[in-house]
Amino acid sequence: MVTLFDSLSIGNLELKNRIIMAPLTRSRANDADGVQPDFVTEYYSQRASGGLLITEATNVSPMAKGYVRTPGVYSPEQIASWRKVTEAVHAKGGKIFMQIFHTGRVALPDFLPDNQLPVAPSAVKSAGQNYTDTEGLKDFVVPRELTVEEIKETVKDFGRAAKNAIDAGFDGVEIHGANGYLIQQFLSTNVNLRSDEYGGSIENRARFLFEVVEAVTTAIGASRTGLRLSPGGEFGDIKESDAEELYAFVLEKLNEYPLAYLHIGTFDMNRDWHPVLRPVWKGVYFAGVGFDKERGESLLAAGGADAIVYGKSFLANPDLPDRFRANAPLNLPDESTFYTPGEKGYTDYPALSQAATA
Repeated sequence: MVTLFDSLSIGNLELKNRIIMAPLTRSRANDADGVQPDFVTEYYSQRASGGLLITEATNVSPMAKGYVRTPGVYSPEQIASWRKVTEAVHAKGGKIFMQIFHTGRVALPDFLPDNQLPVAPSAVKSAGQNYTDTEGLKDFVVPRELTVEEIKETVKDFGRAAKNAIDAGFDGVEIHGANGYLIQQFLSTNVNLRSDEYGGSIENRARFLFEVVEAVTTAIGASRTGLRLSPGGEFGDIKESDAEELYAFVLEKLNEYPLAYLHIGTFDMNRDWHPVLRPVWKGVYFAGVGFDKERGESLLAAGGADAIVYGKSFLANPDLPDRFRANAPLNLPDESTFYTPGEKGYTDYPALSQAATA
């Protein structure tokens, strides 16, 4: 029977366990240049006992930035700051992938070069607000529809970002195709209103996703590429009226790529997608969102996933695998410090050994 503590092969890597650290936005980067401060190195190296660490979502270009204090991987300075992270994680025997993304319409002009409008498949405004450090919450704006030429250039941005991540020492990258960001905006039926080759049919709406997958796998190899999807989720004011047909098509076509893994983590409260999608996908399957140790073990034992992705529990417990193995109590996450600057609520969660000493 498979357990959380068994090893797992993904691509050319051997993971020491099946406890995966989720990509978690923490907003600690320098806001002006997207460079990671040195204490980010400590944060990730503290959690190197996980089978695989997946970093916070990282901007593929200046136009990809949608949140305050988020890192990039398109400048030499950004790459250098990430290299310190990968070296520290590898020194502790860990494995680490970078999640790369473009936020599309949920950005604000405040975050973009020359206060440009954010871009999207179509000029459809998202409901809700986004946070700025200077003016607090601000309403989303109507984005500008991408031209076909701009879509092609954005695809190239993903390929360049993936290569930069490998140059920074990462073991691979995870493409963020979930949570209402640009790739899922193209997949959606409420944001993508295009009538060209990128809109309308399921095949057309999935075209951008597969062009990104092709660009990334060409740049770094499929064995070093993962993909995150969130079917049926409405995060980011997304609607997928044909989600079952859409993701059946997407996964069947993805089977043509020998990816390192597929990561399904959805916030759809009305449906459990893992039993639907796991039988379709032929490769390594990561299941995420809402798992504790017991639910994770149960899904692994039933063959419903190959690894379990943990978010808040890994955020608050740098030694989560050790705590799971010892059936030890878990630190509770402090949600007030999830996105605040500095080390408080970031590198100061105690490991078991520290808690025992205290």
